[in-house]
Amino acid sequence: MQSTFPRLDIGPLSEYREDHIMITRFSEYLREHQSLVFPHRHSFYHLVLFTEGGGKHTIDFHHFAVQPYQIYFMTPGQVHSWDFEGNMEGYVVNFSDSFFQSFLLQPEYLESFSFFHGDSSSNVLLIGQDIRQQLMGLFEELLAQEERSPVLRDDMIRVLLLQIFLLIEQSDTTGKNHGAPVLKNVIVRNFIKIIDKHYQKMRLPGQYAEILNVTPNHLNALCKEHLGMQAGAMIRNRIILEAKRLLINMDLTVAEVAYKLNFNDNSYFTKFFRKETGITPEDFRKNSAA
Repeated sequence: MQSTFPRLDIGPLSEYREDHIMITRFSEYLREHQSLVFPHRHSFYHLVLFTEGGGKHTIDFHHFAVQPYQIYFMTPGQVHSWDFEGNMEGYVVNFSDSFFQSFLLQPEYLESFSFFHGDSSSNVLLIGQDIRQQLMGLFEELLAQEERSPVLRDDMIRVLLLQIFLLIEQSDTTGKNHGAPVLKNVIVRNFIKIIDKHYQKMRLPGQYAEILNVTPNHLNALCKEHLGMQAGAMIRNRIILEAKRLLINMDLTVAEVAYKLNFNDNSYFTKFFRKETGITPEDFRKNSAA
């Protein structure tokens, strides 16, 4: 589905040599891209460590108050916006989905980290005092790599980023989803990925079970064990998330949102949305704009 939000790519956000990685201080990033306060998507992984400033930011309808030593991680496709206050400072790193693929034998390695699950409630963490200085040192080293010889530079950046991820995952960082079991099961992990690709047209758990080569009952049991909900609820939640993302775009009518989500009847979409959220699409839109 073509995005109805501005979808930002790495290249236009940086003068960096290539389009697969961007590293800069947050004050410089903000100064160059002040217009990014509106809701937008990224086609890349996006992480920010705040060291100064305040305000708020929103990731997929979860709202967070900004504070020093807060870090947030975003996966491609998520929608976010911000409203900052005071002098903002920190670090920002954007990298493409393929940046680690040629470096790691496990292409899904990043998904083993609790903060890269794509669940916005787990995207924002408060860094503990015990690792703050070490973490800032790693970000400073990332910045320094831009000034060095291009020989092995990308690999050094990859190693430093992995150090950052591992340091945070092993720490007692506040807000981290400790021991998150979602990605420990291959079938559940693949189910989530397939939902993300096919939720517009495939609404029944049995359709996904067939692709995964398991029975619908087994898929349902795995979802209950690892996610605490039924397979059908996972599919419906993904549809509702995309509906919310589209509804905050005032350029679309509710009927157009329904059409983009493959609902042939606007009234059926409204009924579906109200059943899952407790409010109508129109009321959700009004509340979001308030």
